[in-house]
Amino acid sequence: MDDSDAPSAEAIREQCIRLLARREHTRRELARKLSQRGFEPADYESVLDQLIAENLLSEARFAEVYVRSRISAGYGPLKIRADLAERGVGGHLVAQLLDFGDDVWLEYCRAAWQRRFGQAPATQREQGQQTRFLANRGFSGDHIRRVVRYSRD
Repeated sequence: MDDSDAPSAEAIREQCIRLLARREHTRRELARKLSQRGFEPADYESVLDQLIAENLLSEARFAEVYVRSRISAGYGPLKIRADLAERGVGGHLVAQLLDFGDDVWLEYCRAAWQRRFGQAPATQREQGQQTRFLANRGFSGDHIRRVVRYSRD
């Protein structure tokens, strides 16, 4: 491919800005979307670096927004952590964002259980359903046991 076929940095930047105007993205997400649109990594890596330098692309900001939205949707720390890792965010930032303390996560687990079920399981089958639901939502086994087994109290 000669230079006349290569997309301009400005065209790549405009595409990134359009994507970022809708919602925050990670670098990995933007790179994947640019690749899907036919851009080459050699063409867009410097644009992504520039967006990070200008603070238009921020993984910390993405992670904060993502954690808030997933918590409000009833998801637990294990699921949120896995989803962030899949999107290229990990390590210390995720640990810091999810460090609410055990009691807070227990309350989030209880709220998710309450929204979905609202009453203690009457049978073993119902208990299994409730347990699986909360596990799929990303809550720890300890939180699930405390919510489901002790919901009868």
